[in-house]
Amino acid sequence: MSVRAIRGAVQLDVDDREHMAARTTELVDEVLRANDLGVEDLISVFFTATPDLVSDFPAAAARAAGLGDVPLMCAVEIAVPGSLPRVVRLLAHVETDVPRADVRHVYLRGAAVLRRDLAQ
Repeated sequence: MSVRAIRGAVQLDVDDREHMAARTTELVDEVLRANDLGVEDLISVFFTATPDLVSDFPAAAARAAGLGDVPLMCAVEIAVPGSLPRVVRLLAHVETDVPRADVRHVYLRGAAVLRRDLAQ
């Protein structure tokens, strides 16, 4: 079994606690689905949020969605002028037999523009 890192991001429409929870859950669920993983395969998940998102921690939504025993951490993304607003990003470390080249990174909604080469 190998350790792999999976990237992902989702853009929110508004800075609202319930909306952040829904979009963060959508992102986590899609990362797991796209890579045929279960919660038990997660080692840890690191979330960042753009500085304009202050309604809640993305990790709080992930915990509520069933990741309660997975180590989670949040940080603020660098405030680069002109960068895409209202984005939650994740870096998930997982145990999997999938080769690195076959890992599916997930960019949803408006965040797809961040990595057009990887967006689904």
